[in-house]
Amino acid sequence: MTKIKMPSAYTILIGIIAVVAFLTWIIPAGKYKYEADSEPIPGSYHRVEPNRQNIGDIAIAPLNGFYEAIDVAAFILMVGGFLGVMSKTKAIDVGISNIVKKLRGKEKLLIPILMTLFALGGTTFGMWEETMAFYPLILPIIVSAGYDTVTAVSVIMLGAGAGVLGSTVNPFASGIASGFAGVSIGDGIVVRIIILIAVLAACILYVSSYAEKVKNNPLKSVVADMHDDNIKHFAMNNSNDTILRLSHKTALIIFAATFLLMVYSVIPFSSFGLPFYTLNWWFPQLSALFLVSAVLMGLFCRLSEETLINSFLAGAADLLGVSFIIGISRGITVVMNSGNITDTMLHWGETAISTSSSIFFMIITYLLYIPFSFLVPSSSGLATLSMPIIAPLADFSGVARHLVVTAFQSANGLVNLITPTSAVVMGGLAIGKIPFERWIKYVWKLVLMLFAISLIIILLSIWLT
Repeated sequence: MTKIKMPSAYTILIGIIAVVAFLTWIIPAGKYKYEADSEPIPGSYHRVEPNRQNIGDIAIAPLNGFYEAIDVAAFILMVGGFLGVMSKTKAIDVGISNIVKKLRGKEKLLIPILMTLFALGGTTFGMWEETMAFYPLILPIIVSAGYDTVTAVSVIMLGAGAGVLGSTVNPFASGIASGFAGVSIGDGIVVRIIILIAVLAACILYVSSYAEKVKNNPLKSVVADMHDDNIKHFAMNNSNDTILRLSHKTALIIFAATFLLMVYSVIPFSSFGLPFYTLNWWFPQLSALFLVSAVLMGLFCRLSEETLINSFLAGAADLLGVSFIIGISRGITVVMNSGNITDTMLHWGETAISTSSSIFFMIITYLLYIPFSFLVPSSSGLATLSMPIIAPLADFSGVARHLVVTAFQSANGLVNLITPTSAVVMGGLAIGKIPFERWIKYVWKLVLMLFAISLIIILLSIWLT
């Protein structure tokens, strides 16, 4: 029997562009009147002349999407280049190895420490695909300490996954979504920090409890029948380089300083009445920050000019697909706007939620993003596609737009932990030799817990404000 293969994000998005173009022939054209800050004025919707989109409009839509989202696409490439240079220095790899060596004999502490480190990566720079390099390093250590492969994979996948779910300044989730929602990435950061802490704590407790149970009785493992084979396969490797040289320390300092400056630069201190200088940086300035930081890292770490450029280009190339997705996704909005149906759909949403409470709106928004995240696996693509439509609906319900961003990234991060369409999930499980159905059996209770935790915090933030 031929297996049904999920089409790529590119195919899905191009298909959506075609469907949206067809809808411009069916959905009535209409417009709102807008405030100076580009927010629609409730009750101002009126019909306008239709501008039906054709095949030519479909073909050019992704290109127009790139023009409209060039600042976001360029930012993604600069982040990729920066991470490429960072990867070349091997600083993160050596740093993790160094921590593991110092804690040998106290492996129980590895679970909360490593999960916290991976979560920090997930919440700041969207560390997800990058985790693939750590499985061969972490698996032998955790298995040799008396735990199973599920514990080892959980440390990485659930650690980074908790960070992505509770993204604070993750440029691929919070950053892009905030940009298309028309708010600063600093808006709502307090709520996102609370979600991050709560979600990470739940993940650490869940994994630690399971790990202790398995260590006391290996038969309690969800891969108990594979125990002997896993012990033989994942032998401890003592050849890992754990010497933290000056170049590694320098790279880690620049890496941390870059993200700290990014966090500071996007927080609207003046809006909070805090006595700190507000930089009000956005994508152009942040792109320059990552570009300059990459060059400084290369210079201080004594990379040759050729190595620095090649590493930067290789890192940018790794995220080129993300930039393509952003352009194509934005093309959907281009077709909707050109066909004058965006405001009509907003009007329908306004009508549907006119008698709905803000709580009901947020619950529906969160729930909608769960199937959306399965259909569009790319967080940046989904943010680009959905935020221009859903964020304005929040205005009609009296909900802050940054909460829509938080609902999006929470639901998307939740799906990331279990979706079989994710190369990271399936790749990590394959390295750990864990069948997908065993992973679901192990993690489904935690997923429900994370769903409840994140949604409750979002709803409480509405109630408290």
